[in-house]
Amino acid sequence: MSDGHAKSELGSPPNHGQNLPPRFHLFDGSAGYGVLVVDGSRVHRLSESVADLLTFAVSNGRPEIVDQVFDAVGFSRDLVVGAEAPVAIPVRAFSLAIAQKCNLGCTYCYADGGDFGGKPSLMADDVATAAIHRLFDGVLPGEALKLAFLGGEPLTNRAGLRRATELATELATARDINIGFSLTTNGTLLTAQDAEFLARYRFTVTVSLDGVGATHDKLRPYKGGHGSFERIVARLAPLLARQDQIDLAARVTVTPRNLSLVDTLNGLVALGFRSVGFSPMLSSPTGREEMSRDELSTMLDQLIACGRSFEESVRAGRHHAFSNLATALRELHRGTHRPYPCGAGAGYLGVSAEGNLSACHRFVNEPVGAFGDLASGVDRKKQETWLAERHVDRQEPCRSCWARYLCGGGCHHEVIHRGRPACDYIRDWLTYCLGAYLRLADDCPWWFAGEPPSIRS
Repeated sequence: MSDGHAKSELGSPPNHGQNLPPRFHLFDGSAGYGVLVVDGSRVHRLSESVADLLTFAVSNGRPEIVDQVFDAVGFSRDLVVGAEAPVAIPVRAFSLAIAQKCNLGCTYCYADGGDFGGKPSLMADDVATAAIHRLFDGVLPGEALKLAFLGGEPLTNRAGLRRATELATELATARDINIGFSLTTNGTLLTAQDAEFLARYRFTVTVSLDGVGATHDKLRPYKGGHGSFERIVARLAPLLARQDQIDLAARVTVTPRNLSLVDTLNGLVALGFRSVGFSPMLSSPTGREEMSRDELSTMLDQLIACGRSFEESVRAGRHHAFSNLATALRELHRGTHRPYPCGAGAGYLGVSAEGNLSACHRFVNEPVGAFGDLASGVDRKKQETWLAERHVDRQEPCRSCWARYLCGGGCHHEVIHRGRPACDYIRDWLTYCLGAYLRLADDCPWWFAGEPPSIRS
């Protein structure tokens, strides 16, 4: 692959006993070299001579030369990401397992078929009410909250979901607090009335689809074994028609059995989706459908093919639905840097149907991710320990990786249960994204400004 492998390994060669984390990553920007300054996620163009000098300095264990080069070319050496973990972070987002039951029998389900290994259950109204009041506790006017509904299949508890949304909206309005709602659904139970409700409250909605037709059906069948795709398609129309009011996306879990990402992307766009994202299956309760390194390499090739199509479309002034690259480009443009992969166990917690708190929606009913309960509140000692132990600079091989502040160390749930089989895949994907960022920042600055191509300068 020519989009980012020349010198791509040279940002983190051996440090000859210095034991220093890599400070930069060189990559091929197609029109000269690019460099990612790791701390702060700052991206710059470089001449070949400066790239060679940085390579020489690091390969010979000369950090002082790196400092001199940074100073000479005007790169900041200021530290942005603190090495110390925060002691406590206020919780500003909950995901409610509003329904710990599901009508599908997905072959890889992290929730053990939707019930998280327990008895199928729905979240009672008193639990949802307690969760919402706990979320609003201590929040000041003008602050923002997020409330997500997951499962299982959340629409098996449609009434509870609606009551919780209405209560949260009422509290937010009365206290001048901004609140956003999201729903992840398998799509089989959607109705026109649901679409109207979701549009009214401006939901972000993610529909889980693993392909088109038989490809989807073999991975996401009903519990009885028959396919779900045709039922989902029949129920999507009201949602697709309201995409100006609903932030709608399709999410594809990639397994060894649906690796044709380009075909899947095109098929879901043909259904009407404006946003499609892909995520590899790295850890399932039974080990079924988990991706191997070779399969991740195939997925990477497919992602880059989708990315090339994205670049072509943007240059032509057309929208493209491939959200993996769109998200990466926006984060690079903002200089996103983080010592954690997400807010799990920090500003975001999951709430089980019984009212127990967990690090996120994937840790429901798992002691390793237990964070207290609604009655007693967040276990601050557990949160403090979690934030300290999960900090990316306190883990290996993360500390020695140039991608650590872009990746954040990988999904906590997947790392705890399977380790990190996807590191090479993540680094190679990010290297492609860095090259694409420099290409599009030069050719299509209007895209990053959020302007329509008709008024680009």
